[in-house]
Amino acid sequence: MKIKTVAMLSLTLLMSSPLVAQARALADDMDALAANYSAVMKTDDLATLQHALGGMHDAALDARNGTPPKLKGQPADSAQMKDFRQGITHLLGQIEQAQALAQKGDIKQAKVVAADFKQTEKENHAKFR
Repeated sequence: MKIKTVAMLSLTLLMSSPLVAQARALADDMDALAANYSAVMKTDDLATLQHALGGMHDAALDARNGTPPKLKGQPADSAQMKDFRQGITHLLGQIEQAQALAQKGDIKQAKVVAADFKQTEKENHAKFR
């Protein structure tokens, strides 16, 4: 049992490394954001909150390098692509604000900040999805 636990932990750490994160598709990043957001909003456990916010941060960082299907073929420096990356950067700022509150142990306020992620999602999905 101990070996199985160590193996699972090792696999989890490997999958969360930056090298693997760069290989994910934008859809996978969006799925990771959604799953971790759900965990953030459901938990009252500080460690779970911090882990889920970290997962959101990693996914958002990777997503910023992606291209939404609606913008396929757009040059990387197009106004629409810059707007897409700005939306992700805004989300990253929100996530980092929630992480700072979680770091201080303020679960309740971190979740209040996290609730604002939904508005950011709504605005950006209207433009890019």
